[in-house]
Amino acid sequence: MKEYKHSVSLDVSRCKGCITCLKRCPTEAIRIRDGRAVIDSERCIDCGQCIMVCPHKAKRANNDKLSDIPFGKKYVIALPPPSLYGQFANLDDVDYLLQGLLDMGFNHVFEVARAAELVTEYTRLYLARKDIQHPVISSACPVVTRLISLRFPYLCDNIIPILSPMDIAANMAKDQAKERHPDLRDEDIVTVFISPCTAKTSYVKNGFAGEMQNVDYVVSMSDVYFELIGIMKKETPPLPVSRVGMIGMSWSVSGGEATSLLNDRYLAVDGIENIIKVLDELETGNYPFLDFIELNACSSGCVGGVLTVENPYIAKVKIQNLKRYLPVMQSRYSKEVIENLPEQFSTDMFVMNSVTKSGSDMLAAMSLMKKAQEVYAVLPEFDCGACGSPTCMAFSQDVAKGNAVLTDCLMLGRKNKAKNEGGDI
Repeated sequence: MKEYKHSVSLDVSRCKGCITCLKRCPTEAIRIRDGRAVIDSERCIDCGQCIMVCPHKAKRANNDKLSDIPFGKKYVIALPPPSLYGQFANLDDVDYLLQGLLDMGFNHVFEVARAAELVTEYTRLYLARKDIQHPVISSACPVVTRLISLRFPYLCDNIIPILSPMDIAANMAKDQAKERHPDLRDEDIVTVFISPCTAKTSYVKNGFAGEMQNVDYVVSMSDVYFELIGIMKKETPPLPVSRVGMIGMSWSVSGGEATSLLNDRYLAVDGIENIIKVLDELETGNYPFLDFIELNACSSGCVGGVLTVENPYIAKVKIQNLKRYLPVMQSRYSKEVIENLPEQFSTDMFVMNSVTKSGSDMLAAMSLMKKAQEVYAVLPEFDCGACGSPTCMAFSQDVAKGNAVLTDCLMLGRKNKAKNEGGDI
């Protein structure tokens, strides 16, 4: 299996060895070793939680920089997601923002929300099929799809087999550019996604869109925001560029994708901890009455991504205000276009690779599990994190694998000392 390219990294010089990230990592991918955090590449899902909670700014996102983009040398297309619209104060017309992107140096702007509306149309048709697993899980959030492939592999068949709106928008944008400028070759065009989260970067780096991979750069939404603040002006009316409707705009907040399906049998969940709870219950057979489940790793949806600027709850209100005067949809697609979308799907993104496996074969796995249980039996079960592992159960597994020693448990040492002295801890 090829190496997974992550978009979250550790700045060792800033790390103080506190356990803040250790306790908040949803997949227990972080350990504290030799006074510094260590990220387990196999467990990390690039959700960005550690970036949000680290008090020392020791975790950072590895996005492309605006200086990396070949402005003036290539035909550069901006792919703004609808969550970008919720970052700006007093924005009453999306066209001002899109004009700002053109003034930054982009040759063209193609809104990701347009592709989101296309995905909504496809999902409605998909839910009507009789040969699919229910409930259907959205594939829009790369954190969720990676989490499922790692921890809940038996739910992979429930994920709707369609690329994210980001991918579809990139494909449509390049096709549109070649239609408008027949002299352009594929190598002359680059697309730049303005990302609200780190997961989109790792998604692109690892080529999960397969042969249909058309996103060339992923830049931070916060970087673009600060550039746009100095460029956006309202003295001159902007060009009428936006083609977004209420449905596409709604995708930026939790529940927006699900409510657009006109189906009451749905569940919308945001926040990675909440998602894990739902997936646990779903794997055991709960929620058979649901048709569709929308899962957003970030609080409030994409507006809560680690690379955004605005408070997610304020951004959500701004999105609601922008939607107020929009039509339901501004673009219409034929049934043939909608039904052909699955041809762009790559099953590589859902490769089963459970991080819960304990060994390379059954005997080794059983041996490690037995040893871990023996270690756990003597631990105090405080889950304090002082040993450098997030929980006593995780520590017992680390000891079984040889990545830690029993004496690392400070509470166990205190317990044994108190026992020998005839007192309490």
